Amino acid sequence: MAHAVTAAELFRELRQLPNSERQKFFVLLANQAFQGEDLSHEAVFGHLAGDEFTAAEASEYLEISLSTFRRLVASQKLQPSSSVGRSQLFAVPALKAFKKAMRATKA
Repeated sequence: MAHAVTAAELFRELRQLPNSERQKFFVLLANQAFQGEDLSHEAVFGHLAGDEFTAAEASEYLEISLSTFRRLVASQKLQPSSSVGRSQLFAVPALKAFKKAMRATKA
């Protein structure tokens, strides 16, 4: 019976490969590992549709600083969907729509 390679063993062996071979391995992995899996945005991120982000997570998602995010909230351009104690939470669909609108104004 053949011995299955563990993740730790594979990692050790990959580190021993010359850089050029390592690069070839990752190109092969990227091209062939997920072949036939045409994943849609919904398939990858659909589980977030009902989630809420904290202010820090929301600012990271929007690719803006936390202080800019706070200014948008203060000016009511963004509104929290709920609060837990003093923490405000922001609905993912609303953030997604806001991000799309931000990109449209930049174009």
